[in-house]
Amino acid sequence: MTEPPASSSPSANRSVRVWDLPTRIFHWLLVVLVAFSWWSGEQGYDWMPWHFWSGYAILTLLIYRILWGFFGSGTARFSDFIKGPKAGLQHLGALFRPGKTGDVGHNPLGGWMVALLLVLLLVQAGTGLFAEDANLNAGPLSLLVSENTSKALSDIHEMVVKFLLVAIGLHVLAVLAYLVFKRDNLVAAMFSGKKLLPIAPGSEPKMANPLLALALLVLSALIVFAIVRLG
Repeated sequence: MTEPPASSSPSANRSVRVWDLPTRIFHWLLVVLVAFSWWSGEQGYDWMPWHFWSGYAILTLLIYRILWGFFGSGTARFSDFIKGPKAGLQHLGALFRPGKTGDVGHNPLGGWMVALLLVLLLVQAGTGLFAEDANLNAGPLSLLVSENTSKALSDIHEMVVKFLLVAIGLHVLAVLAYLVFKRDNLVAAMFSGKKLLPIAPGSEPKMANPLLALALLVLSALIVFAIVRLG
């Protein structure tokens, strides 16, 4: 009698969607806008209006990402990737073992890096609203605070960008390290949205409705518009 075919092993690697389209669009738009904001700020003068508009766009994306961190897809939620020190130490130990770590979304260390980048960008965008430089380039809310306060916030704005560049550099180095030493192409996953993972069918991360992402983005843009109009 012929034996029935063996069922596929649930531990076999297969292509799994781990990043939704809104998260991927957010990621790459933020990369472009942060690079442009840094460059336009360095150029100054005629580029400053563009610098401000880029800052408004970044702030919109940040507010959206915070909302998406509570209402979005499983891997986009803060509860999924903000872990305690124990999880971070366990992941650190896994880095010294051969093979991929098998993380579905952000790993515990990467999750804290995402949180750090979001905080630094929020501080950077927030202080920019109140900043005024020596060339009289002023944020839309600079008149709502004293001259000394505006100057202090301008100094913070200039200082935080240095920490931001360091954090971005560490983030890029970590991505390269995963590619070289763990053979885990995190960049490709952020483009395609998929990873090869040993996940059984039916246990994939839940993806939120893209229309919800659009609604939250519109809400975020309205919030930034209202903030800018305060000035």
